[in-house]
Amino acid sequence: MTYHPKSEFLRVMIERGFLADCTDLQALDDSLNSGTVTAYIGYDATAKSLHVGHLLNIMMLRWLQKTGHRPITLMGGGTTKVGDPSFRSDERPLLDDAQIAENIAAMQQVFARFLDYGDTAPGAMMLDNAEWLDGLRYIEFLRDIGRHFSVNRMLSFESVKSRLDREQSLSFLEFNYMILQAYDFLELNRRYGCTLQMGGSDQWGNIVNGIDLTRRVAGTELFGLTSPLLATADGRKMGKSAGGAVWLNADMLSPYEFWQFWRNTLDADVGRFLKFYTELPVDECDRLGALEGSDINAAKIILANEVTTLLHGAEAAANAEATAREVFEKGGVGDDLPTLELTVGELGEGISIVQLIVRSGLAKSGKDAKRLIAENGARLDDAPLTDAGLMIDAGALRAPIKLSAGKKRHALIKLAD
Repeated sequence: MTYHPKSEFLRVMIERGFLADCTDLQALDDSLNSGTVTAYIGYDATAKSLHVGHLLNIMMLRWLQKTGHRPITLMGGGTTKVGDPSFRSDERPLLDDAQIAENIAAMQQVFARFLDYGDTAPGAMMLDNAEWLDGLRYIEFLRDIGRHFSVNRMLSFESVKSRLDREQSLSFLEFNYMILQAYDFLELNRRYGCTLQMGGSDQWGNIVNGIDLTRRVAGTELFGLTSPLLATADGRKMGKSAGGAVWLNADMLSPYEFWQFWRNTLDADVGRFLKFYTELPVDECDRLGALEGSDINAAKIILANEVTTLLHGAEAAANAEATAREVFEKGGVGDDLPTLELTVGELGEGISIVQLIVRSGLAKSGKDAKRLIAENGARLDDAPLTDAGLMIDAGALRAPIKLSAGKKRHALIKLAD
């Protein structure tokens, strides 16, 4: 990127690697430099928690606010009822109003860790697009909004084209999603003066649609800015671990497991992840990312501590690091490990070690747990676990036991008080 921006926000976006594309970089830069810009990112409520894949764009909103502009987190109470088809091979399961409301309530706690929703300018805003989408009258919407969309053009967007090229069904419901997202941008501009939409590069088509619609309906020029779609250095999708999605809510993934995810970052990813997910100066990120050998592990601990502090607080980060040292360096149990508590009633006459491995989250199925044991990847209290038929009863849990899958994943099993 050879452009040298005047505005602090774009300077940060370019220096730290956040910028993939922008509809008009010069005009957006001028706008950012001449006053407060209101920008939004939308989040559909398809789960009870956001995951690490969302964290890049949350950091973009954080930097937007830190550089004097106003972020909007738009909850998709309306669009979740339709489902974004972008780069999916099948239709999303449809959720009812109660599930969507429950998911939104659970997701909101994460945003409060990264953004200031206070009254002082530029205070962040949390909105729900159900506010304007739920009350739409179908015929009026088709006449006033739908007429501005060319089906030929909609079919050319990669998110739609890829589904059709693979001869996978795309429902008329999903096909409407891009119209609704475009309408969101128009409404946010009308109601709150929002002039910038941000998102991952897979949202480029949807963002451009909103810009075109607003220009046609209101004669207003808006902007779009996208971030790169991330993969780890070995090609894996960012945010996936051996145990599944890396959730941001503590009740779905413990702060220790979250910390451990970042501690396990590949050497080649450390520098750019420090730029994306922390607020350390760029020069320091580059210095830490260039370390080699055992020194790079110290950089990974800094990364894990910084990201965990932002999401869960400094105490949670310190506890996670202390537990990791106890577990890995001293062979101990650690106070902060993921814990499965069992009642005497649940144990009955005993529970198989295979079930415990699955229930503690160290394997996805009994078959996976047995394979882990057969391949010498399982340990019980740091000793090799070789008997897949082992039964654990209440007597064996007079003191907590530690189960391990490989060298980096651990869980405690204990009796409930």
